Amino acid sequence: MATIEALLFDFYGTLVDMQAGLTAAIAPYLAGRGYAGDPGRVVTWWRRTHFENSMIDALLHRGHTPYREVGRRSLDLTLERAGVPHSDDEVDGLVSEIERLRPFADVPEALARLGGRYRLVVLSNGDPDMLERGVRFSGLRFERAISAAQAGSFKPDSATYGAAAGLLGLPIDAILFVASHPFDCVGAKACGMRTAFVDRRGRPFGRTPHQPDLVVPDLGALADALLGG
Repeated sequence: MATIEALLFDFYGTLVDMQAGLTAAIAPYLAGRGYAGDPGRVVTWWRRTHFENSMIDALLHRGHTPYREVGRRSLDLTLERAGVPHSDDEVDGLVSEIERLRPFADVPEALARLGGRYRLVVLSNGDPDMLERGVRFSGLRFERAISAAQAGSFKPDSATYGAAAGLLGLPIDAILFVASHPFDCVGAKACGMRTAFVDRRGRPFGRTPHQPDLVVPDLGALADALLGG
């Protein structure tokens, strides 16, 4: 880790609490539509559908679809499956809640510590304007926020990690990529980055040749590992 110059962070689900934030946003909407199920499960369906559609988009190689549009399609399908009546405007409003997510409690202090030694950068599948508003709302500070749209493909396409390294002017092995999603760590490691898996949910990483260099429960533990606790 002595050669690491920059920490490259996934944003949604790693630094900001997407599950809790979207659940809080959608719960009153679902209640108003008479939906009696668990709103957290609806958000889980929404996020899984979004992930699946993002991967399909990347694999098709037919041009990059904006993250916001993938979100709209995914939420529309999720609500339809759940039998919840909805309008396009309502879907747009719920998707926009992605721009208003709060950081996990461990994140602000850990980033303040890490920023004294490393360049701190975001690499996210979110659209540039969504990221700009989301980072501003979170109150977190970074050198820059890089969108997968700048590479024309969603992570874990290797082009996305390579484009980020190029924009930072760094060798790819001088970057530690940090994410709470195994697929993202696998993509970055396969591209040549060092990786840290933030195992917030206590789940196994999986048997892959692209194992993370660090596994930590939260960002405070990451700062301890890199800086000395």
